Amino acid sequence: MPAVAWGVGAALLANTLYSVGFVLEKRALTRLPEVSVRRPAQLLRHVVTSPLWLAGSIALASGFGAQLVVYRTLPIAAAQGIFITGLVLLLLLSSRMLGERTSARERYAIAAILLALLMVVLSLRDTGHDRDTVGGAAPAPLILTVCLPSLAAGLYLYAAAERRAGHRHRRPASGVEYGVAVGLLYGVSSLAIKGVSGVLPDIPAVLRSPYPYLLLCTGAFGLVMSQAALQRCRASLIVPVCTTVTCLFTAVLGTLAFGESLPSEPLRLGLRVAGTVLAVAVLLLMPKHDAPPPVSPAPSTSAPRELLPHVPHEPEEPHEP
Repeated sequence: MPAVAWGVGAALLANTLYSVGFVLEKRALTRLPEVSVRRPAQLLRHVVTSPLWLAGSIALASGFGAQLVVYRTLPIAAAQGIFITGLVLLLLLSSRMLGERTSARERYAIAAILLALLMVVLSLRDTGHDRDTVGGAAPAPLILTVCLPSLAAGLYLYAAAERRAGHRHRRPASGVEYGVAVGLLYGVSSLAIKGVSGVLPDIPAVLRSPYPYLLLCTGAFGLVMSQAALQRCRASLIVPVCTTVTCLFTAVLGTLAFGESLPSEPLRLGLRVAGTVLAVAVLLLMPKHDAPPPVSPAPSTSAPRELLPHVPHEPEEPHEP
């Protein structure tokens, strides 16, 4: 159908824009001085002076615009299943443009995540009598009940990761903790975009709803938190974790909040539940720290005994009495 085709095309466009935006921002951040969430004004001053970072942020903002089209035409769970496929493009771009390499364990984990969300996509097959619905508006108290604790949890997890990273003798974090924290914020942002899409084009109704204010809040905190995390960690790990958390958060809570029914057919319901459980399990089992760099042995200053030149022993001269 034309509406579904527009939705799928917009989702694929959003995937491309998000992947390009994250990679451009990461590349710009590697050339900038160290940024910190404790100094947000300094962070903003550094990033807005980088043309490469500005290009990445424009790509990300355009991706949010494409999401509005997606949520007007596709169910939330179906949209998340398409969004997750953008991880493949992200990995290719981070490998080519950033020179990042993922470990074998991480590649298996990402493959398992793609398999899990493929199961979710297969559960969206329209069988005629068991059809997914596209939700519209949601009660404001319900949205706030879902979103405000999630925002608090994301901020708490990020602060805890910052405290652990401040310990001098701890191993460097791989980015999983940062990815989960930022993913919760972006999950709230995704629900707010879904809410705006259901209210448009009634601008007064949009302004009376909590959605634009949630977007402002998540945009401000997400900007500062994501830039500091991207500078410290590999984009090829932190972005997949963030994307997985965002998609699962939006698919589960958004489906309930906006009244989009789950499939009643046992096979479809089983695929959706099993895919969600698999994705969460893989996320919990991903490595929490980067492997330490190999230490090369220090060059020895003394040669082995068998390589030392042989010096004949000269007898001492007798002392005069």
